[in-house]
Amino acid sequence: MNSYWRESVRSEIVSRDSLVSNIDVDIAIVGAGYSGLWTAYYLKKLRPDARVAVIESNQVGFGASGRNGGWCSGFLPMTLRELEKQHNRQAAIEMCRQSFATIDEIEKIIADENIDCDFHRGGTIHGATNAVQRTRVIEEVKELHSYGFSENDSRMLTLEEARDRINISGLLASSYTPHCAAIHPVKLVSGLAKVVERMGVKIYENSRVDEINSGTLNLKHSIVRAEVVVRATEGFTSQIKHHRRTLAPLYSYMVATEPLTKSQRDEIGWQNRETYHDARNMIIYVQITRDGRIAFGGRGAPYHFGSRVKPNYDNHDEIHQKIISSMHDVFPLTKDLNITHRWGGPLGVPRNWQPSVNYDPRLGLASLGGYVGDGVAAANLAARTLAHLVVGDDHPLTNLAWVNHPSRKWEVEPLRYFGINGLLRLSNSMDKYEYETGTVDKFRSKLLERFL
Repeated sequence: MNSYWRESVRSEIVSRDSLVSNIDVDIAIVGAGYSGLWTAYYLKKLRPDARVAVIESNQVGFGASGRNGGWCSGFLPMTLRELEKQHNRQAAIEMCRQSFATIDEIEKIIADENIDCDFHRGGTIHGATNAVQRTRVIEEVKELHSYGFSENDSRMLTLEEARDRINISGLLASSYTPHCAAIHPVKLVSGLAKVVERMGVKIYENSRVDEINSGTLNLKHSIVRAEVVVRATEGFTSQIKHHRRTLAPLYSYMVATEPLTKSQRDEIGWQNRETYHDARNMIIYVQITRDGRIAFGGRGAPYHFGSRVKPNYDNHDEIHQKIISSMHDVFPLTKDLNITHRWGGPLGVPRNWQPSVNYDPRLGLASLGGYVGDGVAAANLAARTLAHLVVGDDHPLTNLAWVNHPSRKWEVEPLRYFGINGLLRLSNSMDKYEYETGTVDKFRSKLLERFL
């Protein structure tokens, strides 16, 4: 089944030519998702005369860019403490500041370029429904403040404040940050594709790149020659020759309900379209769409041996049912709603679980991604960073902590299979333990930290 996002704009989706002959360009970008298209956008802004081509194996936004939860969030998968440990305190702070500011950048561009993508900056609520989660939420706010960020960036909500925003069942505590917007993912990626085409970028669809080399892309029936080659393939990276172990494709799944009735909307509130997640170990993510549907997602699906990615993996009855059960727990009124859409797709996950922006000017090879599911806004910041690296203008973004900070490769099989699935089971078991006991499972927590 297609995602709600794609189904809702099916009549507006356009088809583009495939690449059937050899071409020469200045910059070739593999992947027509957020990363690839934002990179094309900023490169054309910096070098208007550059010949830029984007080569996509399926359709624009086919991957995570068209299937995600619609969160345009200023937060990254790594913490400030982790960044400080790897780099230094100021580098951690600057990375976070730039990530927050990216929401402003995206909001400005969609206004300037007239991209209608249901953008609404309602912020996000981080909730807790047990004592362990409450501690996590409080500590997350304290950590941010300890690095010089203020209540304007993140603050605790009273139960009354939280209830006035969204009526969430069993909520014990919650925090709020304004650094997040709800969007319609397919409208954003489709609108961005049209913008870069107007700027002179050529997008080729249904053109699978089999191999990436310095100066060339090899397709089945053609070759692309370019001074700079950019890999922006995220969850589908493992399908490219020599990249089987670069990013692990981990699946995330979503459901969408029918639109809420007026009485249901009155009961639940949610008038400002805040996104919502809670502090369990196995992530959930929620938004309410512009037409009043609850779009609810979660992770925990098993990793497939050999980093396989197949269309039949896009739906998973057991995981979808778990997501629906979680939705019923968080929002009991959804038990009376029909589920109209179920879908899923792979995320790109590096071995160190941290995104990076990489460029080797000697070889003309570049890459960006590994967002671990936090890529809607991060792809914009990564693309801006990469564009400045390519043009070599010594922009401050090129000094960010994630520049040329790639992860090591994932382990060979079957170690990769047993390791990743073991970590997923560990996270699930920790959530169960916390709900049953109200305490942290210290042993399994240390195991999880040790192997991530």
